[in-house]
Amino acid sequence: MAAARVLLLLSGRPESVSFAQSVCGLLGAGSGLGPWPTHCGLKRGQLVLSDKPFPGASARLPLQRPPFCPFAALDQQPRAPGVELPPKGRGVDLGVAVILQSSDQTVLLTRRTSTLNISPNLWVPPGGHVEPDEELLDGGLRELWEESGLQLPQGQFSWVPLGLWEARIQPNAGEVSAFMWLGPDIAAAVAATEDGTETPKHLPQDLPSSVPAVELKENGGAQPLALPTSTLLRTTPGTADSRERVSTGTKFALTLWLQHLGRKSRDGS
Repeated sequence: MAAARVLLLLSGRPESVSFAQSVCGLLGAGSGLGPWPTHCGLKRGQLVLSDKPFPGASARLPLQRPPFCPFAALDQQPRAPGVELPPKGRGVDLGVAVILQSSDQTVLLTRRTSTLNISPNLWVPPGGHVEPDEELLDGGLRELWEESGLQLPQGQFSWVPLGLWEARIQPNAGEVSAFMWLGPDIAAAVAATEDGTETPKHLPQDLPSSVPAVELKENGGAQPLALPTSTLLRTTPGTADSRERVSTGTKFALTLWLQHLGRKSRDGS
C-alpha cells in the first residue's frame, strides 16, 4: 500500500484520509465551498491538517473545495442499501501549484496545450503531482522547471504556502455522464465475461449487488449512483447493441492491469 500523503488530526490522533471521503467534510467544515481556516504542517513528505492548533503546525491556511466535489455529494446523501464506498485503503493524492511572483509583482500562468485529454487550453499556474519521496517545495520546483524551463536555485528565492485546495477528478460533462473507481475483484469478474456469449444470470456470491459511481448533471452538479453490478457484467451476444455495458477493449485493458497487479504482488513490490 502506498504511504499516506495527507493526514488529518482527529481527536488528537493522526489518521490517513480515505479516498472515498471529503477532507473538508472530515474537518467539520460543512457542505459549503469555504474557505475555512485550517492548521497545516509539513512532515516528511506528508501534509498534516487539523481544525485546531497542533505541535508542528507551520501555518494556518484557507481550505476550499470546488463547486464540483462528487465525494462531498456522497457524504451528504444516504447510500442505498448494499452500496459500498470505494476501498478505504486508497489514500488522497498530493499535488502542488506554484504561484511564481517576479520582482515586478506579476505571476506566471501557463496555457495547457489543445492536445491534452484533460483540461485542454486551460490557463493554470505550473504544478502537478508530488512524488512520494518529495517535499511539497521540491515537487513544486520540479514541476516549475519541467513546464516552464525556469530553475530556481535554493537560497535565491523566498516562499510561503498560500492555501489548500481540495479537488477531485472533474470530467467534462459534455463527454462524460458518470464515472467510477473499479476495484480488482469486480474488474476480474468484468474481464472474465466474454462478448458473444450470454450474460451471466446470477452474480458471483462474493460480489456486491451494486457499485458506487457518480453521475454528472447537465447543470454541473453531481449525485451518487448505485450502478447494478450486473450492468458491468453485461455482454453482447451475437451483434453489438447500444445498451450500457463495458466494451470489449476495456475488458482486455482490465485483464492486462490485473496481470500487472499480480506480477507486482509476486515480486513483493
